[in-house]
Amino acid sequence: MANLEKTEKISLKNNPEIKEDMIQKFIYEDPSVLGLGELTAIQREKIQPQGGRIDLLFGDDNNTRYEVEVQLGATDPSHIIRTIEYWDMEKKRYPQYDHCAVIIAEEITGRFMNVISLFNGTIPLIAIQLSAIKTGENIYNLVFTKVLDRMTLGNEEDEEVETTDRKYWENRSTTKMLKNVDDIFADLNELTQGYELKYNKFYIGISKEGLVKNFIEFKPKKNYLYFLVKGEENTEKINKIENAGLEVSYIPRWKEYQIRINNLDEYKKNKELIKELVKDSMEYYNID
Repeated sequence: MANLEKTEKISLKNNPEIKEDMIQKFIYEDPSVLGLGELTAIQREKIQPQGGRIDLLFGDDNNTRYEVEVQLGATDPSHIIRTIEYWDMEKKRYPQYDHCAVIIAEEITGRFMNVISLFNGTIPLIAIQLSAIKTGENIYNLVFTKVLDRMTLGNEEDEEVETTDRKYWENRSTTKMLKNVDDIFADLNELTQGYELKYNKFYIGISKEGLVKNFIEFKPKKNYLYFLVKGEENTEKINKIENAGLEVSYIPRWKEYQIRINNLDEYKKNKELIKELVKDSMEYYNID
């Protein structure tokens, strides 16, 4: 029988035992707690040439860098300005990456939510509220809740994407991985009949009668490939994919699930699940 217990929510800012440095270290060692997908820790307390330090810098497999600022207590104007300044500096220094600013604070008030919302879209910005719950003597559970997501003003189908060819991807990946893409796409033929692969610089999409319809995409690497399927974020769906033994991350900007497939046998083992995901995506986009 389930037991219900009352928990004690605490203020990290007013707790003498907890310092901001401890929170930074906790996040840096396990960035998955932020719920932003599969992040790689790049640097902590990164010094900026113009002065100041970025609290945390992360990256992902989609060439996105996340400039993260942490503040205990409520966010304030200087916190917002500092976050945006660091994002802008990194964006100018490393234009080869996509950049996103991330604000983490214990309290993000309605007033500042409105201010942040004004920037969102022109400045890619995510706001995460941090809560702490005391569960025992000197034991605290940290809860990270995304309260403002990065706004996407368009999607890759609206952008001018540089087209390539199969030879480009054979050089970037391997002939074997391209063959796996072929085999998976062919196996999905009952759902994708009439579609063909379309080779672009950053991914392999699909098109039908000359029109791009990227409800699925492929990103082949040297030793594995990413299978991407569009749809709204759904925790149950993510858990189902993970329980099947597949690595998955959700990319809010493009509204897509990124599933790592190491070999064709792994696909075959999970093909019914993958076909179910493709069907869901086609229904979501109302694609016949």
